[in-house]
Amino acid sequence: MIRSDQILNTVAMIQNENLDVRAVTLGLNLQDCQHPDAEALCRRVVAKIERVAGGLVEACEAVSTEFGVPVVNKRLAITPVSDLCAGHGRDAFVQVARALDRAARSVGVDFVGGYNAQVHKGASAADQLLMESLPEAMCVTDKVCASVNVATTQAGINMDAVGFLGGTILEMARRSADRDGFACAKLVVFANQPEDNPFMAGAYHGPGEPEAVINVGVSGPGVVARALERRIARAGDGRLGLDDLAEEIKQTSFRVTRCGETIGREVARRLGIPFGVVDLSLAPTPKVGDSIGEILQILGVDAVGAPGSTALLAMLNDAVKKGGAFASQSVGGLSGAFIPVAEDAVLSAAAARGELSLEKLEAMTCVCSVGLDMVLVPGDTPAETLSAIIADEMAIGMINKKTTAVRIIPVPGKKAGDKVVFGGLFGESAILPVRNAGKSARFIHFGGRIPAPIHSLHN
Repeated sequence: MIRSDQILNTVAMIQNENLDVRAVTLGLNLQDCQHPDAEALCRRVVAKIERVAGGLVEACEAVSTEFGVPVVNKRLAITPVSDLCAGHGRDAFVQVARALDRAARSVGVDFVGGYNAQVHKGASAADQLLMESLPEAMCVTDKVCASVNVATTQAGINMDAVGFLGGTILEMARRSADRDGFACAKLVVFANQPEDNPFMAGAYHGPGEPEAVINVGVSGPGVVARALERRIARAGDGRLGLDDLAEEIKQTSFRVTRCGETIGREVARRLGIPFGVVDLSLAPTPKVGDSIGEILQILGVDAVGAPGSTALLAMLNDAVKKGGAFASQSVGGLSGAFIPVAEDAVLSAAAARGELSLEKLEAMTCVCSVGLDMVLVPGDTPAETLSAIIADEMAIGMINKKTTAVRIIPVPGKKAGDKVVFGGLFGESAILPVRNAGKSARFIHFGGRIPAPIHSLHN
Protein backbone atom coordinates (compact mmCIF):
# COMPACT_ATOMS: atom_id res chain seq x y z
CA MET A 1 0.00 0.00 0.00
CA ILE A 2 1.34 3.43 -0.97
CA ARG A 3 0.73 6.01 1.77
CA SER A 4 0.57 9.78 1.47
CA ASP A 5 2.90 10.21 4.45
CA GLN A 6 5.69 8.60 2.41
CA ILE A 7 6.03 11.76 0.31
CA LEU A 8 5.76 14.33 3.10
CA ASN A 9 9.54 14.48 3.47
CA THR A 10 9.91 15.66 -0.14
CA VAL A 11 9.09 19.32 0.52
CA ALA A 12 12.70 20.47 0.24
CA MET A 13 13.16 18.35 -2.87
CA ILE A 14 10.22 20.13 -4.51
CA GLN A 15 11.14 23.64 -3.43
CA ASN A 16 14.88 23.56 -3.92
CA GLU A 17 15.81 20.63 -6.17
CA ASN A 18 13.39 20.72 -9.12
CA LEU A 19 11.45 17.61 -8.11
CA ASP A 20 8.30 17.27 -10.16
CA VAL A 21 6.09 14.79 -11.91
CA ARG A 22 7.21 15.45 -15.46
CA ALA A 23 4.19 13.98 -17.22
CA VAL A 24 0.80 12.51 -16.48
CA THR A 25 -0.28 10.87 -19.71
CA LEU A 26 -3.72 9.50 -20.42
CA GLY A 27 -3.54 6.63 -22.90
CA LEU A 28 -6.73 6.24 -24.94
CA ASN A 29 -7.93 3.66 -27.46
CA LEU A 30 -9.56 5.36 -30.46
CA GLN A 31 -10.17 2.27 -32.58
CA ASP A 32 -13.93 2.57 -32.13
CA CYS A 33 -13.78 6.00 -33.79
CA GLN A 34 -13.08 4.47 -37.22
CA HIS A 35 -15.47 5.55 -39.99
CA PRO A 36 -15.35 5.40 -43.80
CA ASP A 37 -15.99 9.14 -43.97
CA ALA A 38 -12.94 11.16 -42.91
CA GLU A 39 -14.93 14.06 -41.49
CA ALA A 40 -17.05 11.71 -39.40
CA LEU A 41 -13.89 9.98 -38.22
CA CYS A 42 -12.46 13.31 -37.07
CA ARG A 43 -15.65 14.24 -35.25
CA ARG A 44 -15.62 10.91 -33.43
CA VAL A 45 -11.98 11.36 -32.43
CA VAL A 46 -12.56 14.83 -31.01
CA ALA A 47 -15.75 13.75 -29.22
CA LYS A 48 -14.13 10.75 -27.54
CA ILE A 49 -11.09 12.69 -26.41
CA GLU A 50 -13.29 15.42 -24.97
CA ARG A 51 -15.49 12.86 -23.22
CA VAL A 52 -12.72 10.77 -21.65
CA ALA A 53 -9.92 13.31 -21.20
CA GLY A 54 -11.96 16.41 -20.49
CA GLY A 55 -11.22 16.24 -16.76
CA LEU A 56 -7.54 15.30 -16.97
CA VAL A 57 -6.02 18.75 -16.55
CA GLU A 58 -8.38 19.68 -13.71
CA ALA A 59 -7.63 16.43 -11.88
CA CYS A 60 -3.87 16.89 -12.27
CA GLU A 61 -4.00 20.44 -10.99
CA ALA A 62 -6.17 19.48 -8.02
CA VAL A 63 -3.85 16.61 -7.03
CA SER A 64 -0.80 18.80 -7.56
CA THR A 65 -2.23 21.43 -5.22
CA GLU A 66 -3.25 18.87 -2.60
CA PHE A 67 0.13 17.13 -2.46
CA GLY A 68 2.29 20.15 -3.28
CA VAL A 69 4.06 18.37 -6.14
CA PRO A 70 4.17 20.14 -9.52
CA VAL A 71 2.78 18.22 -12.51
CA VAL A 72 4.64 19.80 -15.42
CA ASN A 73 2.88 18.28 -18.43
CA LYS A 74 -0.53 16.74 -19.04
CA ARG A 75 -0.57 14.63 -22.17
CA LEU A 76 -2.54 12.19 -24.28
CA ALA A 77 -1.31 9.06 -26.04
CA ILE A 78 -3.59 7.41 -28.58
CA THR A 79 -3.69 4.24 -30.65
CA PRO A 80 -1.58 4.42 -33.84
CA VAL A 81 -3.08 6.77 -36.41
CA SER A 82 -1.96 4.38 -39.16
CA ASP A 83 -4.48 1.86 -37.80
CA LEU A 84 -7.16 4.48 -37.18
CA CYS A 85 -6.96 5.78 -40.77
CA ALA A 86 -6.48 2.45 -42.57
CA GLY A 87 -8.48 2.49 -45.81
CA HIS A 88 -8.37 6.27 -46.16
CA GLY A 89 -6.24 8.39 -48.48
CA ARG A 90 -3.31 10.58 -47.49
CA ASP A 91 -5.45 13.69 -46.96
CA ALA A 92 -7.43 11.93 -44.23
CA PHE A 93 -4.24 11.44 -42.20
CA VAL A 94 -3.60 15.18 -42.17
CA GLN A 95 -7.26 15.81 -41.33
CA VAL A 96 -6.96 13.52 -38.32
CA ALA A 97 -3.74 15.27 -37.24
CA ARG A 98 -5.59 18.60 -37.30
CA ALA A 99 -8.49 17.05 -35.37
CA LEU A 100 -6.08 15.76 -32.72
CA ASP A 101 -4.61 19.23 -32.42
CA ARG A 102 -8.08 20.72 -31.92
CA ALA A 103 -8.95 18.07 -29.34
CA ALA A 104 -5.72 18.68 -27.44
CA ARG A 105 -6.51 22.38 -27.23
CA SER A 106 -10.09 21.66 -26.23
CA VAL A 107 -9.11 19.54 -23.21
CA GLY A 108 -6.07 21.67 -22.37
CA VAL A 109 -3.29 19.09 -22.66
CA ASP A 110 0.24 20.00 -23.70
CA PHE A 111 0.81 17.28 -26.29
CA VAL A 112 -0.87 14.29 -27.90
CA GLY A 113 1.27 11.38 -29.09
CA GLY A 114 0.28 8.52 -31.34
CA TYR A 115 0.70 9.81 -34.88
CA ASN A 116 2.41 6.51 -35.18
CA ALA A 117 3.22 3.57 -37.45
CA GLN A 118 4.72 0.21 -36.51
CA VAL A 119 6.81 -0.85 -39.51
CA HIS A 120 9.61 -2.96 -38.00
CA LYS A 121 8.85 -5.93 -40.25
CA GLY A 122 7.23 -4.09 -43.14
CA ALA A 123 4.87 -1.23 -43.91
CA SER A 124 1.19 -1.57 -44.75
CA ALA A 125 -0.41 0.84 -47.20
CA ALA A 126 -1.68 2.88 -44.26
CA ASP A 127 1.76 2.90 -42.62
CA GLN A 128 3.30 4.21 -45.81
CA LEU A 129 0.69 6.94 -46.14
CA LEU A 130 1.31 8.03 -42.57
CA MET A 131 5.05 8.31 -43.17
CA GLU A 132 4.41 10.26 -46.37
CA SER A 133 2.10 12.64 -44.51
CA LEU A 134 4.56 13.40 -41.70
CA PRO A 135 6.02 16.66 -43.10
CA GLU A 136 2.61 18.25 -43.60
CA ALA A 137 1.00 16.81 -40.47
CA MET A 138 3.79 17.93 -38.16
CA CYS A 139 3.97 21.40 -39.70
CA VAL A 140 0.26 22.22 -39.56
CA THR A 141 -0.12 21.13 -35.92
CA ASP A 142 1.38 22.40 -32.68
CA LYS A 143 0.55 19.71 -30.14
CA VAL A 144 0.68 16.49 -32.19
CA CYS A 145 3.77 14.27 -31.90
CA ALA A 146 4.78 11.42 -34.17
CA SER A 147 6.80 8.24 -33.90
CA VAL A 148 7.70 5.35 -36.17
CA ASN A 149 8.99 2.02 -34.89
CA VAL A 150 11.37 0.66 -37.54
CA ALA A 151 13.17 -2.10 -35.63
CA THR A 152 12.78 -4.75 -32.95
CA THR A 153 15.04 -7.43 -31.57
CA GLN A 154 12.56 -10.03 -32.86
CA ALA A 155 12.14 -8.64 -36.38
CA GLY A 156 15.38 -6.84 -37.26
CA ILE A 157 15.57 -3.42 -38.93
CA ASN A 158 13.32 -2.29 -41.77
CA MET A 159 15.94 -0.48 -43.84
CA ASP A 160 13.41 0.60 -46.47
CA ALA A 161 11.61 2.59 -43.77
CA VAL A 162 14.91 3.89 -42.38
CA GLY A 163 15.94 5.08 -45.82
CA PHE A 164 12.59 6.75 -46.42
CA LEU A 165 12.62 8.58 -43.09
CA GLY A 166 15.98 10.24 -43.73
CA GLY A 167 14.44 12.18 -46.61
CA THR A 168 11.26 12.75 -44.62
CA ILE A 169 13.19 14.38 -41.78
CA LEU A 170 14.95 16.70 -44.23
CA GLU A 171 11.58 17.68 -45.74
CA MET A 172 10.14 18.34 -42.27
CA ALA A 173 13.12 20.58 -41.53
CA ARG A 174 12.69 22.43 -44.83
CA ARG A 175 9.00 23.07 -44.21
CA SER A 176 9.72 24.46 -40.75
CA ALA A 177 12.87 26.37 -41.70
CA ASP A 178 11.44 29.56 -40.21
CA ARG A 179 11.55 27.77 -36.83
CA ASP A 180 15.00 26.21 -37.36
CA GLY A 181 13.51 22.84 -38.37
CA PHE A 182 11.46 22.53 -35.20
CA ALA A 183 8.95 20.11 -36.76
CA CYS A 184 11.66 17.43 -36.48
CA ALA A 185 11.54 17.77 -32.68
CA LYS A 186 8.09 16.17 -32.84
CA LEU A 187 9.22 12.96 -34.55
CA VAL A 188 11.04 10.02 -32.96
CA VAL A 189 12.27 6.95 -34.81
CA PHE A 190 12.34 3.88 -32.56
CA ALA A 191 13.68 0.41 -32.04
CA ASN A 192 11.67 -1.68 -29.55
CA GLN A 193 9.18 1.12 -28.88
CA PRO A 194 7.29 0.55 -25.58
CA GLU A 195 3.48 0.67 -25.62
CA ASP A 196 3.12 2.56 -22.33
CA ASN A 197 5.72 5.34 -22.50
CA PRO A 198 4.33 8.61 -21.05
CA PHE A 199 7.09 10.81 -22.51
CA MET A 200 6.86 12.78 -25.75
CA ALA A 201 7.45 12.71 -28.59
CA GLY A 202 7.43 8.90 -28.50
CA ALA A 203 4.25 8.13 -26.57
CA TYR A 204 1.51 6.02 -28.10
CA HIS A 205 -1.23 3.73 -26.78
CA GLY A 206 -0.24 0.20 -27.72
CA PRO A 207 -2.49 -2.72 -28.64
CA GLY A 208 -1.94 -4.47 -25.31
CA GLU A 209 -3.20 -1.52 -23.27
CA PRO A 210 -6.61 -1.00 -21.60
CA GLU A 211 -9.32 1.17 -23.13
CA ALA A 212 -7.96 4.09 -21.11
CA VAL A 213 -5.07 4.26 -18.66
CA ILE A 214 -3.00 6.78 -16.68
CA ASN A 215 0.79 6.50 -17.02
CA VAL A 216 3.21 8.75 -15.15
CA GLY A 217 6.69 9.95 -15.95
CA VAL A 218 8.67 11.02 -12.91
CA SER A 219 11.76 13.19 -12.97
CA GLY A 220 14.36 14.44 -10.55
CA PRO A 221 17.89 14.93 -11.95
CA GLY A 222 18.22 17.92 -9.62
CA VAL A 223 17.19 15.83 -6.63
CA VAL A 224 19.79 13.17 -7.46
CA ALA A 225 22.49 15.80 -8.01
CA ARG A 226 21.87 17.47 -4.64
CA ALA A 227 21.73 14.11 -2.84
CA LEU A 228 25.11 13.18 -4.31
CA GLU A 229 26.61 16.52 -3.29
CA ARG A 230 25.41 16.02 0.30
CA ARG A 231 26.77 12.46 0.39
CA ILE A 232 30.18 13.59 -0.86
CA ALA A 233 30.24 16.47 1.64
CA ARG A 234 29.39 14.14 4.54
CA ALA A 235 32.26 11.85 3.59
CA GLY A 236 34.75 14.70 3.82
CA ASP A 237 38.23 13.25 3.51
CA GLY A 238 36.97 9.76 4.27
CA ARG A 239 36.92 7.03 1.66
CA LEU A 240 33.91 7.14 -0.63
CA GLY A 241 33.53 4.66 -3.47
CA LEU A 242 31.36 4.69 -6.55
CA ASP A 243 29.35 1.88 -4.97
CA ASP A 244 28.45 4.26 -2.12
CA LEU A 245 27.35 6.89 -4.62
CA ALA A 246 25.32 4.32 -6.56
CA GLU A 247 23.52 3.45 -3.32
CA GLU A 248 22.71 7.13 -2.76
CA ILE A 249 21.24 7.36 -6.28
CA LYS A 250 19.20 4.23 -5.64
CA GLN A 251 17.73 5.53 -2.39
CA THR A 252 16.94 8.92 -3.92
CA SER A 253 15.25 7.29 -6.91
CA PHE A 254 13.10 5.30 -4.51
CA ARG A 255 11.73 8.51 -2.96
CA VAL A 256 11.19 10.22 -6.30
CA THR A 257 9.38 7.21 -7.76
CA ARG A 258 7.18 6.73 -4.70
CA CYS A 259 6.12 10.36 -4.99
CA GLY A 260 5.29 10.00 -8.71
CA GLU A 261 3.26 6.84 -8.24
CA THR A 262 1.23 8.41 -5.44
CA ILE A 263 0.34 11.35 -7.69
CA GLY A 264 -0.48 9.10 -10.65
CA ARG A 265 -2.71 6.76 -8.69
CA GLU A 266 -4.65 9.66 -7.20
CA VAL A 267 -5.22 11.24 -10.63
CA ALA A 268 -6.39 7.86 -11.95
CA ARG A 269 -8.75 7.40 -8.99
CA ARG A 270 -10.35 10.79 -9.50
CA LEU A 271 -10.89 10.13 -13.21
CA GLY A 272 -12.13 6.58 -12.67
CA ILE A 273 -9.45 5.29 -15.04
CA PRO A 274 -7.02 2.41 -14.32
CA PHE A 275 -3.48 3.30 -13.29
CA GLY A 276 -0.84 1.88 -15.60
CA VAL A 277 2.88 2.42 -14.99
CA VAL A 278 5.49 4.73 -13.59
CA ASP A 279 8.28 5.49 -16.04
CA LEU A 280 11.38 5.85 -13.87
CA SER A 281 13.33 7.93 -16.35
CA LEU A 282 15.38 10.87 -15.13
CA ALA A 283 14.25 13.52 -17.62
CA PRO A 284 16.28 16.75 -17.56
CA THR A 285 15.09 20.24 -18.46
CA PRO A 286 16.99 23.30 -19.71
CA LYS A 287 16.67 24.71 -16.18
CA VAL A 288 19.99 25.11 -14.35
CA GLY A 289 20.28 22.45 -11.66
CA ASP A 290 18.05 19.93 -13.44
CA SER A 291 20.61 18.14 -15.59
CA ILE A 292 21.86 14.62 -16.25
CA GLY A 293 25.13 16.17 -17.36
CA GLU A 294 25.57 17.79 -13.96
CA ILE A 295 25.19 14.40 -12.26
CA LEU A 296 27.99 13.01 -14.42
CA GLN A 297 30.20 15.93 -13.45
CA ILE A 298 29.50 15.39 -9.74
CA LEU A 299 30.41 11.73 -10.24
CA GLY A 300 33.86 12.71 -11.44
CA VAL A 301 34.14 13.73 -15.11
CA ASP A 302 35.15 17.37 -15.58
CA ALA A 303 33.75 17.43 -19.11
CA VAL A 304 30.67 15.49 -20.20
CA GLY A 305 31.91 13.36 -23.06
CA ALA A 306 35.30 12.70 -21.49
CA PRO A 307 36.41 9.10 -21.03
CA GLY A 308 34.39 7.62 -18.20
CA SER A 309 31.14 9.33 -19.19
CA THR A 310 29.64 6.12 -20.57
CA ALA A 311 30.59 4.08 -17.50
CA LEU A 312 29.06 6.65 -15.16
CA LEU A 313 25.87 6.87 -17.21
CA ALA A 314 25.57 3.07 -17.03
CA MET A 315 25.92 3.21 -13.24
CA LEU A 316 23.36 6.01 -12.99
CA ASN A 317 20.87 4.21 -15.22
CA ASP A 318 21.17 0.98 -13.25
CA ALA A 319 20.86 2.64 -9.85
CA VAL A 320 17.77 4.58 -10.95
CA LYS A 321 16.10 1.36 -12.08
CA LYS A 322 16.98 -0.53 -8.88
CA GLY A 323 15.62 2.18 -6.60
CA GLY A 324 12.55 2.91 -8.69
CA ALA A 325 11.58 -0.70 -9.26
CA PHE A 326 11.51 -1.33 -5.52
CA ALA A 327 9.38 1.79 -4.95
CA SER A 328 6.71 1.08 -7.54
CA GLN A 329 4.13 -1.64 -7.97
CA SER A 330 4.16 -1.13 -11.73
CA VAL A 331 7.20 0.04 -13.71
CA GLY A 332 7.12 0.54 -17.47
CA GLY A 333 7.84 2.92 -20.31
CA LEU A 334 11.51 3.66 -20.85
CA SER A 335 12.76 3.87 -17.23
CA GLY A 336 16.33 5.07 -16.99
CA ALA A 337 18.21 8.28 -17.84
CA PHE A 338 17.55 10.57 -20.81
CA ILE A 339 20.31 12.52 -22.56
CA PRO A 340 18.44 15.02 -24.78
CA VAL A 341 21.20 17.42 -25.76
CA ALA A 342 19.12 20.56 -26.37
CA GLU A 343 16.93 19.93 -23.31
CA ASP A 344 19.80 19.59 -20.82
CA ALA A 345 21.76 22.75 -19.99
CA VAL A 346 25.02 20.97 -19.16
CA LEU A 347 24.90 18.64 -22.17
CA SER A 348 24.12 21.61 -24.40
CA ALA A 349 27.09 23.54 -23.04
CA ALA A 350 29.36 20.50 -23.54
CA ALA A 351 28.22 20.27 -27.15
CA ALA A 352 28.96 23.96 -27.68
CA ARG A 353 32.50 23.53 -26.31
CA GLY A 354 33.16 20.51 -28.50
CA GLU A 355 33.47 18.17 -25.51
CA LEU A 356 30.47 16.08 -26.51
CA SER A 357 30.50 14.62 -30.02
CA LEU A 358 27.91 12.71 -32.00
CA GLU A 359 30.07 9.59 -31.74
CA LYS A 360 30.37 9.84 -27.94
CA LEU A 361 26.63 10.38 -27.65
CA GLU A 362 26.05 7.22 -29.65
CA ALA A 363 28.33 5.28 -27.29
CA MET A 364 26.45 6.63 -24.28
CA THR A 365 23.11 5.55 -25.75
CA CYS A 366 24.22 1.93 -25.39
CA VAL A 367 23.67 2.20 -21.64
CA CYS A 368 20.89 4.76 -21.14
CA SER A 369 17.15 4.87 -21.73
CA VAL A 370 16.70 6.14 -25.24
CA GLY A 371 19.17 7.30 -27.84
CA LEU A 372 20.22 10.31 -29.90
CA ASP A 373 17.68 12.75 -28.52
CA MET A 374 17.24 16.41 -29.53
CA VAL A 375 20.49 16.34 -31.46
CA LEU A 376 21.00 19.24 -33.88
CA VAL A 377 23.05 18.72 -37.05
CA PRO A 378 23.89 20.90 -40.08
CA GLY A 379 21.02 21.54 -42.46
CA ASP A 380 23.01 20.27 -45.45
CA THR A 381 23.46 16.79 -43.95
CA PRO A 382 22.46 14.33 -46.72
CA ALA A 383 19.29 12.29 -46.27
CA GLU A 384 21.28 9.05 -46.56
CA THR A 385 23.57 10.16 -43.74
CA LEU A 386 20.57 10.86 -41.51
CA SER A 387 19.23 7.41 -42.37
CA ALA A 388 22.61 5.83 -41.57
CA ILE A 389 22.71 7.58 -38.17
CA ILE A 390 19.25 6.17 -37.49
CA ALA A 391 20.36 2.71 -38.63
CA ASP A 392 23.33 2.73 -36.25
CA GLU A 393 21.09 3.61 -33.32
CA MET A 394 18.50 1.01 -34.28
CA ALA A 395 21.23 -1.63 -34.38
CA ILE A 396 22.23 -0.76 -30.80
CA GLY A 397 18.64 -1.31 -29.68
CA MET A 398 18.13 -4.47 -31.69
CA ILE A 399 21.30 -6.19 -30.52
CA ASN A 400 21.02 -5.10 -26.89
CA LYS A 401 17.29 -5.90 -26.54
CA LYS A 402 16.57 -2.35 -25.45
CA THR A 403 14.66 0.69 -26.61
CA THR A 404 16.69 3.14 -28.64
CA ALA A 405 15.48 6.13 -30.59
CA VAL A 406 16.56 9.04 -32.75
CA ARG A 407 15.17 12.56 -32.59
CA ILE A 408 17.48 14.49 -34.88
CA ILE A 409 17.05 17.99 -36.27
CA PRO A 410 18.92 19.09 -39.42
CA VAL A 411 18.73 22.89 -39.05
CA PRO A 412 18.20 24.55 -42.46
CA GLY A 413 20.81 27.10 -43.45
CA LYS A 414 23.01 26.54 -40.41
CA LYS A 415 26.33 24.81 -39.90
CA ALA A 416 28.23 23.04 -37.13
CA GLY A 417 28.88 25.31 -34.17
CA ASP A 418 25.92 27.60 -34.79
CA LYS A 419 23.53 27.97 -31.87
CA VAL A 420 19.79 27.33 -32.07
CA VAL A 421 17.27 28.33 -29.40
CA PHE A 422 13.86 26.58 -29.35
CA GLY A 423 12.79 27.75 -25.90
CA GLY A 424 10.66 26.14 -23.22
CA LEU A 425 11.30 22.47 -22.47
CA PHE A 426 12.88 22.04 -25.91
CA GLY A 427 15.86 24.17 -24.87
CA GLU A 428 18.80 25.20 -27.01
CA SER A 429 21.98 23.72 -28.40
CA ALA A 430 24.95 24.20 -30.65
CA ILE A 431 24.82 22.23 -33.88
CA LEU A 432 27.05 19.16 -33.76
CA PRO A 433 29.33 18.32 -36.68
CA VAL A 434 28.58 15.14 -38.62
CA ARG A 435 31.82 13.48 -39.63
CA ASN A 436 32.01 11.56 -42.90
CA ALA A 437 28.72 13.00 -44.11
CA GLY A 438 27.67 11.69 -47.51
CA LYS A 439 29.71 8.50 -47.25
CA SER A 440 26.90 6.05 -46.37
CA ALA A 441 24.68 6.39 -49.43
CA ARG A 442 25.46 2.99 -50.97
CA PHE A 443 24.61 1.28 -47.69
CA ILE A 444 21.23 3.02 -47.45
CA HIS A 445 20.36 2.43 -51.12
CA PHE A 446 20.50 -1.34 -50.64
CA GLY A 447 17.30 -1.14 -48.59
CA GLY A 448 15.63 -4.37 -47.57
CA ARG A 449 15.86 -5.58 -43.99
CA ILE A 450 18.71 -6.22 -41.57
CA PRO A 451 17.76 -9.62 -40.12
CA ALA A 452 17.06 -10.15 -36.44
CA PRO A 453 20.06 -11.28 -34.37
CA ILE A 454 20.48 -14.95 -33.43
CA HIS A 455 19.67 -14.25 -29.80
CA SER A 456 16.14 -13.26 -30.85
CA LEU A 457 15.48 -17.01 -31.06
CA HIS A 458 14.87 -17.63 -27.38
CA ASN A 459 11.54 -19.52 -27.32
